[in-house]
Amino acid sequence: MRSSNRAAPLLLLSSLYIAQGLPYGFFTQALPVLMRENGASLKAISATSLLFLPWALKFLWAPMVDHIGTRRGWILPIQFIAAAGAAALALIDPAQGFLAVFVAVFAFNALAAVQDVATDGLAVRLLDARTRGLGNGIQVGAYRIGMVLGGGLLLWIYARFGWVPMCLGMAALLALTCLPVLMQRMAEETRPRAARPPIRQLAAGWWPRLRLRGMTLLLVLVCAYKFGDSMTASLVGPMLKDAQWPIAEIAIVKGTLGSIMSLVGAAAGGWLAFRLGRRRALLGCGIAQALSLLLYVAAAVMPADRGLVWTACITEHLFGGMATVALFTLMMDASDPEHAGTDYTLLACAVVVAQGLAAFAAAVLGDAFGYPWAFAAGFAVAAIGCAALIATLDRGHGPSRLDAVWRHTGAAGQP
Repeated sequence: MRSSNRAAPLLLLSSLYIAQGLPYGFFTQALPVLMRENGASLKAISATSLLFLPWALKFLWAPMVDHIGTRRGWILPIQFIAAAGAAALALIDPAQGFLAVFVAVFAFNALAAVQDVATDGLAVRLLDARTRGLGNGIQVGAYRIGMVLGGGLLLWIYARFGWVPMCLGMAALLALTCLPVLMQRMAEETRPRAARPPIRQLAAGWWPRLRLRGMTLLLVLVCAYKFGDSMTASLVGPMLKDAQWPIAEIAIVKGTLGSIMSLVGAAAGGWLAFRLGRRRALLGCGIAQALSLLLYVAAAVMPADRGLVWTACITEHLFGGMATVALFTLMMDASDPEHAGTDYTLLACAVVVAQGLAAFAAAVLGDAFGYPWAFAAGFAVAAIGCAALIATLDRGHGPSRLDAVWRHTGAAGQP
């Protein structure tokens, strides 16, 4: 295959994941800082994770996206609606309260959750076992670029110019991500699709229940692998705000620098999954991710130490990005290409639920015992989750497709 033919799907997937990461970066990194500035408690901030409920429930409509229409037919209208919605946010005055913003966040998440099912299904079909490490590196990397724009650039625009320019900037960036979808025909649409189950079976949730039977244990393990890191990530912004860091500096450290290092980590994680195999990549990246959280324990004790905080941010985002790519590659291995959107969505929904629970658990610990103890708990949970995932899969307790890939790539590296 010519390099131009290989690059086209990667460009397409990059634009789609940037489109997801951009609003997510703003709503998860910028919004908590703005709420803390207005006096919101850590528990109130953590409660905003409920606005991401569509991501946890997207398995309900995943069979519809998988088997009705084309993925292009789902993706393109959603991208245009999201751009228009971002522009409409400029009409909201956050000084009057965050209720309207919360409604907008929920609507954005509902749209993005549908687009994500179509995009993940497209990625599983376009990428084979050999290229999934690279593909997931691009997925996480592009998503993090979106978060750099949403959590760093947009927060900086807000700090300098205000709410309206920030919202219009988000709309313009989302509109740009539509261009590769318009210009490029999706190769997967030329391939035969699997036989479609009757609509009544899809509506009744028959297919998700069937897919779930072989994945229950893997769902729990995937959650455990990222739970501790998610606990820590949810508290960094409020911690820096409590330490009297200016919003513009938080935007640079957590939004821009953190996301850039996650991008570097995504590239490294994709290379490791490709060269070393799933087991080595998951184990090495998981251990590094857990150890990096210890720096945040120290930073929570001395939050005024700029050098320490910057080091913690660089290290955690680097190794966290590597671990995320390794985990997403494993999730693709466990997905049946003919029902890719449904299988991958079940696993992705579990991760979203875990992130919400992790944010709440961290907030409870932070309010009760302070930031250092909350970050220490995140380190312990991250280490336990990594060990549990590796040990369980070594015993051959994953779905049959995953066990086959695990056996062939665990020691030998490339498939």
